[in-house]
Amino acid sequence: MNEKQRLENTLADSSDKKSEKDYSKYFQAVYMPPSLKDAKKRGKEDVKYESDFSIPEEFKNMGDGKKFYIRTYGCQMNEHDTEVMAGIFLALGYEPADGVEDANVILLNTCAIRENAENKVFGEIGHLKPLKLEKPDLLVGVCGCMSQEESVVNKIMQKHAHIDMIFGTHNIHRLPQILNEAYLSKEMVVEVWSKEGDVIENLPRARKGGTKGWVNIMYGCDKFCTYCIVPYTRGKERSRRPEEIIHEVRGLAAQGYKEITLLGQNVNAYGKDFADLTYGLGDLMDELRKINIPRIRFTTSHPRDFDDRLIEVLAKGGNLLDHIHLPVQSGSSEVLKMMARKYDRERYLELVGKIKAAIPNATLTTDIIVGFPNETDEQFEETLSLYREVEYDSAYTFIYSPREGTPAAKMQDNVPMEVKKERLQRLNSLVNEISAKKMKEYEGRVVEVLVEGESKNNPDVLAGYTEKSKLVNFQGPKSAIGQIVKVKILKAKTWTLNGEMAEEAIEVN
Repeated sequence: MNEKQRLENTLADSSDKKSEKDYSKYFQAVYMPPSLKDAKKRGKEDVKYESDFSIPEEFKNMGDGKKFYIRTYGCQMNEHDTEVMAGIFLALGYEPADGVEDANVILLNTCAIRENAENKVFGEIGHLKPLKLEKPDLLVGVCGCMSQEESVVNKIMQKHAHIDMIFGTHNIHRLPQILNEAYLSKEMVVEVWSKEGDVIENLPRARKGGTKGWVNIMYGCDKFCTYCIVPYTRGKERSRRPEEIIHEVRGLAAQGYKEITLLGQNVNAYGKDFADLTYGLGDLMDELRKINIPRIRFTTSHPRDFDDRLIEVLAKGGNLLDHIHLPVQSGSSEVLKMMARKYDRERYLELVGKIKAAIPNATLTTDIIVGFPNETDEQFEETLSLYREVEYDSAYTFIYSPREGTPAAKMQDNVPMEVKKERLQRLNSLVNEISAKKMKEYEGRVVEVLVEGESKNNPDVLAGYTEKSKLVNFQGPKSAIGQIVKVKILKAKTWTLNGEMAEEAIEVN
């Protein structure tokens, strides 16, 4: 019996108000589009904080003799969610598969932030149909942010009957129960919650490697930028308790991890939802910097929540890295207002000035959208001028695409595609020009590189990242993998650096 059938039977057999509430919650999740009005009514009372997750005894041998495969799309948060789901699979007795062909369960962990990401997922769903016909016992599931969208769920239910499971971002911890229902049911199992999500601690994680680790510190977003679907797919802002995060980071340090990245959809809003203490990201990082781990990063921040306390703590340096990703989205105050970013050009530049004054060597990167509805040539020129003024080291640049259910989707998408493409080309030319200039400054310098492994293009070359997130390729012994070593930069390219191990290249931490 799947979740829908269970709720239908519960409602039919009982007049209990809680059952009726659960039933309506399910159908709201699947069949109601995102509502800005309803979402802004969010209350703190809906969030539960659970610290005792465990695998139910009856499911512990579910995966014996079976293999799982997870294909991940999108941001670091999705990567982190995949680590959690992989941890749950391993706890259930499954083994990881090398590819879809030898898997017994396949999950597509999806991203909803851009139309192109959704198109890739639906393409993969189609590609998996022959495999499902060949292996009827194979379970195929769609999870992640796309699963929180009404139109996506309806499309899968109507056109892709070979999908066995659909579940969202709020109920990953229920993966054992969802798998069990999928094995027992002949119908598609759909479990998508419209509630804002809980905070579940003690979830198992299967981290990739033992060098760099993601540490989620909060979930959701309350900013409601008009173009963004994330506040609807990820729910409201809710923070983990600092003691849980500190405990996790200490554990990673004890395991020999060299770098951690603190994650959140809006990471520097951390702690704003606490009712019992005044504690923000700056306070958390001030405690984490005392832990013996060489590098600590965070992403992604919103300029609106980047406060003086955080700048003060980052200025202390040490293992707190000075690479700051600070999405601006547009250099025009008028466009920023239409985007509901809640800051203007002047306020953003004031923040940049504060950061550079306190942290003179800070490296800034950003996100920019071109072709937002009603964006004029003059407003786009303001974006170019802001980029020149800040001199970002790099940027993620995107053409605007409407996301169903967001306020911007109701605006007339009146910037022609050829104009959007021309603006993107001009912006990228500027991004490449400044990046090449910044990279050129590294030639002849010795930098510290956290070696991640072999280069994708040449197994005889090692690759890793500097503290400022610059990719470095160099020849060296395989024993350097997982270590921080010193590399002399010989040649700078637009996006990468080539070098050789310095004479004093023994691990520096």
